[in-house]
Amino acid sequence: MEMETLEFDLDALIRAQDFDPVRERFELLHPADIAAMINELDAREGWAALELLPLARKADTFGYLDHDFQVELATVAPRAKLAAIVVQMNADERADLYNELSEDQREALMPALVQAEREDIRKLAAYEEGTAGAIMTSDYATLAPDLTATQALTRLRREAPDKETIYRTYVVDEDRKLIGSVRLQDLITAPARAKVGGIMETNTLAVSVDDDQEEVARKIGRYDMLALPVIDAEGRIVGIVTHDDALDVIEEETTDDFHRVGTVTNLATTVGEATIGMLYRARIMWLVLLVFGNIFSGAGISYFEDTLAANLTLMFFLPMLIASGGNAGAQSATLMVRALATGDVRFSDWGYLILRETVVALALGLTMAAAVSLLGFWRGGTDLALTVSLSMICIVMIGSLIGLSLPFALQRFNLDPATASAPLVTSIADVVGVVIYFSIATTFLPMPGSG
Repeated sequence: MEMETLEFDLDALIRAQDFDPVRERFELLHPADIAAMINELDAREGWAALELLPLARKADTFGYLDHDFQVELATVAPRAKLAAIVVQMNADERADLYNELSEDQREALMPALVQAEREDIRKLAAYEEGTAGAIMTSDYATLAPDLTATQALTRLRREAPDKETIYRTYVVDEDRKLIGSVRLQDLITAPARAKVGGIMETNTLAVSVDDDQEEVARKIGRYDMLALPVIDAEGRIVGIVTHDDALDVIEEETTDDFHRVGTVTNLATTVGEATIGMLYRARIMWLVLLVFGNIFSGAGISYFEDTLAANLTLMFFLPMLIASGGNAGAQSATLMVRALATGDVRFSDWGYLILRETVVALALGLTMAAAVSLLGFWRGGTDLALTVSLSMICIVMIGSLIGLSLPFALQRFNLDPATASAPLVTSIADVVGVVIYFSIATTFLPMPGSG
């Protein structure tokens, strides 16, 4: 409750320059919670609040701020003070900030940093977006294989404050080529004179700087690792990807997948920060395309207008049937998109999955057909009940198979399976459902002049 009061009053306290209660409460909060409050202020007030923190906590808090807000703060912060924060930040966060700054801001900031930090920022910022190199940090520890356990611990004790993690340290040769890794626990429990080369594990998993960031994050999760070393083409270690960066990647990729499933494209910011124009542009293309796609549903109804005119009761069941096909297809598509994204299934599994989905869809269709058959009998007798029941079975089965197959087809042509979204699958299933329903109705229901 007190935290909520401070969050509500923070703006007023900063404006009134009543800093003492803010300092007291900031001392009790995690930097992420402080950053969440500062994000709600304007740039000048945010900088004033940030200035109330000691340098180390200031840098930690700055790293948790939204990237757009970091850039805003960079425009109001004195260059020397901003540089002091940048020096304290993690290497990967420094590179991310550098990529967000304008050329003028970069030129103003870089001279305030020492040569080594400038080179590190430029090197990390140069890697292609979406790769392991773009999300790795250079704040990692290395050891030589000829060090003793005691010497290694002394070195780690000295370097630990500047490294993201020392729970696993990477062993390199004189050319910085990765030859193994050693756990801190093993160093502590090893005999004092034991060599690092004899303690280390030689089968260290590593990734290339050019590997896709999503695959890197997936490996960290699969093998339950705190960090994963990144090597260049010559096998030299150039950085590590930590578990927290992997979580950020997974969250970002999952958000992108959800947007694509909803046919929302190119939304470059969060929903809360998006402008009206950004939301419009992200949604309009697919909506217009799906409008034209639904024309085929109307064309199908028009083609069977004689059947419909002779049996107007068919219209009562039409929305229910095509919606059932779309819903079943959307369920299948959602399951397959997620399974493909996590690597749970591959394209080679398609044949088996089709057979399994056929059985599942048949069971679903039969159950739903039983539910609507009584309604069909009540509305139009045996013929209508048979028509509605058969249509439900066929539409649910076809919709499910479309929903399952479309993600695989898109992946086969090197397209994003997430594009097989619920609206897209539903639109296709609607067209097919109309054709199936009225084809069965034409077969089983009496027509004008038919005996």
